[in-house]
Amino acid sequence: MTKRMTTGNPAKLILMFALPLIVGNIFQQFYSMADTVIVGRTIGVNALAAVGCTGSISFFILGFVNGFTTGLSIITAQKFGAQDTEGIKRSFAVSILLSAAVTVVMTALSLVLVRSILEVLHTPPEIIDDAASYLFIIFCGTGASVLYNLSSNMLRALGDAKTPLYFLVLACCTNIVLDLVFILVFHMGVSGAGLATILSQLFSGICCFIFIKKRMPLLWVEKRHFAECLGEMRRHLVTALPMAFQMSIIAVGALILQFALNGLGAVSVAAYTAAQKIDSIATMPVNSLGATMATYAAQNYGAGKPERIRKGVFQCILISVSFSILMGLINIFAGSSLAAVFVGKGEKEVLYLARIYLGINGAFYPVLALLFIYRFTLQGLGKSMIPTVAGAMELIMRALAAVLLVNSLGFAGACAANPLAWLGACIPLAAAYYITVNKIAPAENFKNEKTRFRLSRKGRMARI
Repeated sequence: MTKRMTTGNPAKLILMFALPLIVGNIFQQFYSMADTVIVGRTIGVNALAAVGCTGSISFFILGFVNGFTTGLSIITAQKFGAQDTEGIKRSFAVSILLSAAVTVVMTALSLVLVRSILEVLHTPPEIIDDAASYLFIIFCGTGASVLYNLSSNMLRALGDAKTPLYFLVLACCTNIVLDLVFILVFHMGVSGAGLATILSQLFSGICCFIFIKKRMPLLWVEKRHFAECLGEMRRHLVTALPMAFQMSIIAVGALILQFALNGLGAVSVAAYTAAQKIDSIATMPVNSLGATMATYAAQNYGAGKPERIRKGVFQCILISVSFSILMGLINIFAGSSLAAVFVGKGEKEVLYLARIYLGINGAFYPVLALLFIYRFTLQGLGKSMIPTVAGAMELIMRALAAVLLVNSLGFAGACAANPLAWLGACIPLAAAYYITVNKIAPAENFKNEKTRFRLSRKGRMARI
């Protein structure tokens, strides 16, 4: 089930690896989309706003732990590229230990602070109780998110993108069924939506872990691997923590923006929520193509093939930017119709505001495509501090939009926050990528030149 990305046509390898990720990420969005559609259509706009206003808060916590597990898998992918079997096992062992520790700490902190964060963000009074109930359940299930993300990221590090997809599709179907049961049958409201999400994610995580235990020998770990892995904790933390903090830094910007958005009222929050769900689906392909580059770059870096990294990035840019232009045009011209799926055609004001969001964001999708490719490639190369700096740029740009643009432009100012953040982050990422790749590729070029020289010299000697 493993797949090496160190030989063969880069574009084909990237596309074949990305396709399951695209489908998987779209189904993962169905977790929250199912909550949004069912809550919005059966409970009401206020309930939709309550679920929607929690997105930036849950991203702050879950983004940290998910970024952390992604960073751990980068080291595993590098060892796989280097064909270091024992190193793979030690990497997985240290990843299990570190993930367990992070889960305990983040779960405790989030449960203690959830209500206070909602109050600090000036969450509208009519939705704060539902929002707190939803978040409490989501944060109780932090371990479920870590379990799935750790196991699925490890499988992808070894080139298997299909297996996590199968379990995720099954979990998504489970989530929709549980949503309907908890909300319509047991009348649990938004708490039922949160519980359905967590139980479904736990199910997919358990399935992934069982598969690893039974079918993935490279990830079979024994007691000795846990004992031997202690010396590798520092390397894993150096890669994983910056990626985790990067996600949380980006989330802080989203929290600041949510604060400004809450001041515009429940209707604006509901419109932003509905549009954001569509936006997430539209950007999943470019996100998945970018994520593929982390595994691709890590494996080729471990195998000592930097020229393949350069070639793969160039081909991925052509594919991703083309697709982003197509998705942007769809959102610009069909935004209102897409948003009506969540709230119905009768919510005219919500649909009008959602169309503004989708039009502004859709125009800048090519920038987002480049951002994902440069960020994930640098992470695959182990340069995790640079994406963290770019995350800080995203924070600054979103904060400026929240402070300056929302006051002057209202809802349109909030919609402009994402494009500004993408531009602010893409510039340092692009510069860092080209500086990094120009440092590592010449060494390979020099080695190839020496080889070609030796071969040509032998040929000349043979002719003599």
